[in-house]
Amino acid sequence: MRTGIVMTARPGVEDLAVRAEELGFHSFWVYDTPMVNGDPFVSLALCAKATDRIKLGIGVTSPALRSAPAAAAAVASLNAIAPGRIICGVGTGNTARRTLGMLPTTMAELESFTAAVQDLTAGRSTDYREGDRVRPVRFLHVGPYVDTTSPVEFVVAAFGLKAAAIAGRLGAGVISFGLLDPGAWTAFDGARRAAAQEAGVADDVDSYVMTSLRVLDDGEDRHGDLARDTMGHIAMALLTFAADNKGFLDTLEPDEAAAVQRLLAKRGTTSTAPDRHAVLYRNYLGRIDADDRELVVPSLVDKLGLIGTREELLARIAGMEAAGIDEIVIQPVVDPEAEMVALADLVR
Repeated sequence: MRTGIVMTARPGVEDLAVRAEELGFHSFWVYDTPMVNGDPFVSLALCAKATDRIKLGIGVTSPALRSAPAAAAAVASLNAIAPGRIICGVGTGNTARRTLGMLPTTMAELESFTAAVQDLTAGRSTDYREGDRVRPVRFLHVGPYVDTTSPVEFVVAAFGLKAAAIAGRLGAGVISFGLLDPGAWTAFDGARRAAAQEAGVADDVDSYVMTSLRVLDDGEDRHGDLARDTMGHIAMALLTFAADNKGFLDTLEPDEAAAVQRLLAKRGTTSTAPDRHAVLYRNYLGRIDADDRELVVPSLVDKLGLIGTREELLARIAGMEAAGIDEIVIQPVVDPEAEMVALADLVR
């Protein structure tokens, strides 16, 4: 199983990218959430200049954030700094849109945007549309400006089979966040492969899952404060999404749904307040506050994070690999150096 690291975008994150490369990780990612973190392309440019081998990923951009030509220019510019080392993740903007108080884009927009960015970063022409006006566009200057020769790896963010099928049709891989269930990944892999075969495109792509890791010490409580601090940012992301999406809230277990209601009360808002986004996404994907630990109920620890003894984790990872996951990407938030070393040691 390959491994990678994901961090929030900010100046200085390149120091962790250098350490990740030293530890032998395959990839280093930053999130693309404008009103929460810094700019991912600035961060990855710094990482590209500071490293030599590690893959650098955007996790993930969206048609909700920028036009296809703008996204392609950013990706191809990174590719000029770190040729062949760029991974472009694309999604509907689930979080990035909700932090603005808006809804994510459609699956159709996700597919057309990803296809356009794929074409442009490969030096091909694509149609650019504004309203009823459609014009073909392509990079007019390459060479020192952008690299359209070295390959860019594309992955589609998936939480369901429709997105996995889009990835298949586009010859792209799949990335997901906090989804560790091997059964779900087996379904994703099947949907992606079937769509790729029907579209007649290559199927030699990779699947990534973003999560967190805690190798328990002897006698350590798997639901204790340190375990909750390690993976709490992922649990809080799920609870926040549920607070903002009743359809998803209805799928949660009773203790999880109750935690959502406590989250809303703590933030002083409701699931229908038009300004809820201004408080729900505070400290999003950062280390959780001690006051929020009680929201990270045991079922969320068990489902969303890789928390366990060394033997338990190795068995769980083997099951994930058998289900079609090629790489585990963790976000370290408590002690990034120690958590990175723990993952490197675990899979060595």
